[in-house]
Amino acid sequence: MFDKFKKEESGEMVEERTGENINTEETTESTVSESPSGIGIGELMGKRAKLEEAIDYVGLMIKNLKDKRTLLEKDIEEESVDIKNLKEKLQKVSEYIEEENRGITDLANKRKQVENEADEVGVIINNLRDKLSGVDRIIDDEGSRIRKIKESRDSLES
Repeated sequence: MFDKFKKEESGEMVEERTGENINTEETTESTVSESPSGIGIGELMGKRAKLEEAIDYVGLMIKNLKDKRTLLEKDIEEESVDIKNLKEKLQKVSEYIEEENRGITDLANKRKQVENEADEVGVIINNLRDKLSGVDRIIDDEGSRIRKIKESRDSLES
């Protein structure tokens, strides 16, 4: 059955059989069949011992598998936590970017309002300038009339 177990480089437990073990089994089997007086208790006990070894080996393999699964579960849980944290950070960054975009849009709207108000002020200034120019012309015209009147009075009085 299972003679010895050995770890290979891959980390798996494998059965190691040598030529001596195979010859021993053949000799034991031929001895049992040659001696009719033996009922094979020794051989049965040997098989039981080998089965116990095999069961122990399988138990060890199961324990190793459980340990590996536990480590994998732990690694997966840690990765899950890391990914959730990263996702939360990315959501915060996304919210910040959206907030900044809203702020930039608000600033652009305010700038546009200020430009419109500046245009309106410019129009008002131009209108007032035109009105002042009109008033200035009227004053100049009135000033010219008054001078003419003074000049004509001065010429009449002289």
